[in-house]
Amino acid sequence: MRGTLTTATALAIACLAGAPEAAARGTAALAEAGRWSFVVGAGTDNRSKGISKSGGEPFGWGHAEWENGSGRFYAGSGFQTIKSASGAHLEGEIGAGLRPEFAGFDLDLNITHKFQVDAPSTFDDNPWEMTADVKRSIGPASGRLRLQYSPDGMGGTEAWTWIEARAGWEFTRRLQGTAAIGRREQDNNLDYVAWNAGLTYALTNALEGQLRYYATDVDVPGEQYGDRWVARLSIAF
Repeated sequence: MRGTLTTATALAIACLAGAPEAAARGTAALAEAGRWSFVVGAGTDNRSKGISKSGGEPFGWGHAEWENGSGRFYAGSGFQTIKSASGAHLEGEIGAGLRPEFAGFDLDLNITHKFQVDAPSTFDDNPWEMTADVKRSIGPASGRLRLQYSPDGMGGTEAWTWIEARAGWEFTRRLQGTAAIGRREQDNNLDYVAWNAGLTYALTNALEGQLRYYATDVDVPGEQYGDRWVARLSIAF
């Protein structure tokens, strides 16, 4: 009996001794499997490529993303409220991409499919967009060059390209300023130049506020291309 107890005790001690190592392996396996992240937000105007998608009205949005253990591959989906010529008030998207590094630069290459909820069947509401970002940070300074292309845009817009250069400066760990200028060329729609500048402040590790000014070189009535201050708030979890 004593020998049996001694053997059982030895086995128990061996199991306990190996528990931390097993837990570490389990944690590493979970990390390798990837992780999810979520963000939701709202703002005073939904601006994309310098112009309003909500007619100058407030909007809400959300996004969910999964990335693999290395962070090189990701996929996700999202939504945003809009005010479309189709009559739709909600736009969804799904997409995937790669985030490799090359010669000291961070790259982000992705493809996204967008669609409008409750748009009439006669409205072309399901374009594909391809994006290539090249980014670099040196100390508090950062820069990004973005190229986007769609072979068939939303509604009556056909093929379009968007190229944008952005520069940023990190004033503190929580406060960052950025400014960007871009040009959009579109078949069957207006070509224009747009720029914006503003500040982003991390109120907490998860809560972020932004104030930004948008302007374009288009002189037409209405809110879509009009100059405007825009405030946004988002929370990540």
